[in-house]
Amino acid sequence: MPHELNDHFRDECGVFGIYLNHPENDTDAARTAFYGLYALQHRGQESAGLAVSDGSQIQLQKGMGLVPEVIKAEHINSLRGQIAVGHVRYSTSGASSVVNAQPMVFHYLQGMVGLTYNGNLVNAGVLRQQLATYGSVFQTTTDTEVIANLLARYSHDRMEQALSKCMIDLKGGFALVIASGDRLLGARDPMGIRPLCLGEMNGNYVLASESVALDTIGATLLRDIKPGEIVSIDGGGLHSVQHMPSPRKALCIFEYIYFARPDSTIDDINVYQARRAMGRQLAQESGIAADMVISVPDSGTSAALGYAEEAGLPFHEGLIKNRYVGRTFIQPTQEMRDNSVRVKLNAVRQIVRDKRVIMVDDSIVRGTTSRQIVQMLRDAGAAEVHMAVASPPTRFPCYYGIDTSRREELIASTMKTSQIQNFIGADSLHYLTMEGMFAAMKGGSAGFCAACFNGDYPLAVDGYDPHSNCG
Repeated sequence: MPHELNDHFRDECGVFGIYLNHPENDTDAARTAFYGLYALQHRGQESAGLAVSDGSQIQLQKGMGLVPEVIKAEHINSLRGQIAVGHVRYSTSGASSVVNAQPMVFHYLQGMVGLTYNGNLVNAGVLRQQLATYGSVFQTTTDTEVIANLLARYSHDRMEQALSKCMIDLKGGFALVIASGDRLLGARDPMGIRPLCLGEMNGNYVLASESVALDTIGATLLRDIKPGEIVSIDGGGLHSVQHMPSPRKALCIFEYIYFARPDSTIDDINVYQARRAMGRQLAQESGIAADMVISVPDSGTSAALGYAEEAGLPFHEGLIKNRYVGRTFIQPTQEMRDNSVRVKLNAVRQIVRDKRVIMVDDSIVRGTTSRQIVQMLRDAGAAEVHMAVASPPTRFPCYYGIDTSRREELIASTMKTSQIQNFIGADSLHYLTMEGMFAAMKGGSAGFCAACFNGDYPLAVDGYDPHSNCG
């Protein structure tokens, strides 16, 4: 989707895996995984894929598009086996093309492997060069193929041991779900930057990026995979190895601000409750005199409800979202590009006319969309438009699996709050403070990566000192 339509960070990817002990039908794993991927669609809309293993052979269906566009009924009927791994993708590294779609299926010494991955390796370039020096050949531009080649180097070991050795080399944020032979494996990076959870359904185990995927298929959330943990699931049940101690817990704070679905629970924190708490904290900090609170749907709604609750103001749907504007929306003329936000959102004139409006959104990245929405509300007759942002100013890029702009494109990295207010045309602009954000999370700053706000990167980037440009 063009940036004019989505002035947010882009979701990274979603992974899903299931092991069925005794399926009634040999397409049950594929069918269940399809619904699990559907629940994770918000994490990536560029490509989707599903690989199913019968213990020796792996069948694959993947392509560009949304889950139901890529995986149809006839595909599910041909994907037979008891182990399924699936993926939805938005590219943070590697081009947007079908060759880079996942799962990636490959042969190695121990048999066939279906590999899915969510995240970003900060040392991918170094690893790719080293592997190429040893003779590895690459057909894609993704980190996933780097991981596949690393696993192949340890092909004399069982997959659990190969994965453990491979993880020593991997630097970055990642969650892996792998079908290998007669087992399903999952792994999470040592800092837990990217989420991965474990569920159970009728004695069968499930892995997913978010708990909402478990809810969708009727599974129960057991726990989150621990940072640095590798789990292996086979006919003997669940096996876990703490591959390495976690030097620091650093779950991406943006999972709670924007990426995850509100009905998901990540590391024992419900996303909806976290967003609502951020909205309440924002109301305490800003104290804007107004008549009503509205949200930029849908990502700002939970925080807006918390804001209205704390401020004692009514919440109204002052902006309505056109839910039929999809990823393939085409803008053939400059005039349509200029008005792209009006195609996606419309102000309800009868609600906002002559009113002092507080508009709550989750974040401001470039500011272009906020500017257009503020003007839209003014055109609809709003007397005042105040913008309240339920996160701190975004000043730094992310290197761990989120598609962020270069730092010079992040409006808060080059402008003060007063300048941003003038740029978007609001009567006032209020960001949630760092202290307020962590207060809303109740556990404080420990356990989260908030580098996009404060430049405190938990993991250095090879060949680049992220602190060198943090002035």
